[in-house]
Amino acid sequence: MSTAFDDHGGIPRRHSMEGDNLSPPLTWSGVPDDAVELVLLCEDPDAPGGTFLHWLVTGIDPASSSMSEGAKPQGAQQWPNDFGKSGWGGPMPPPGRPHRYVFRLSAVSEPLPLHSRPNSASVHHALKGREVASGTLTGTYQR
Repeated sequence: MSTAFDDHGGIPRRHSMEGDNLSPPLTWSGVPDDAVELVLLCEDPDAPGGTFLHWLVTGIDPASSSMSEGAKPQGAQQWPNDFGKSGWGGPMPPPGRPHRYVFRLSAVSEPLPLHSRPNSASVHHALKGREVASGTLTGTYQR
């Protein structure tokens, strides 16, 4: 969940590329004891060219329960997004209809074997057989 927006609610402008481009605050609970790390993905499945990766963070401590606005957990790794930059890349859809931004937090039984520039498909493939639990939060944004 997030204190910035409700599930299926609008993502505030401050978290977009039009605003301050700050990652939204996130909280979670119920991480299984057998999780060795958490993996966070944020994707736009409505992007014109196919699913667009806005954020990928691996190595999140399974004992943690939140990420503050604009921050990443200590010891975690932020990967390149589809804007070509590491870390959060906020919403910036083409003008018109709203896009969905799906935040997925996965508890995994072992670290993911990712190459230096993973895309959404390779992350989902790496999660197969390693994911022990997951949860999603969906926000929307429109220009």
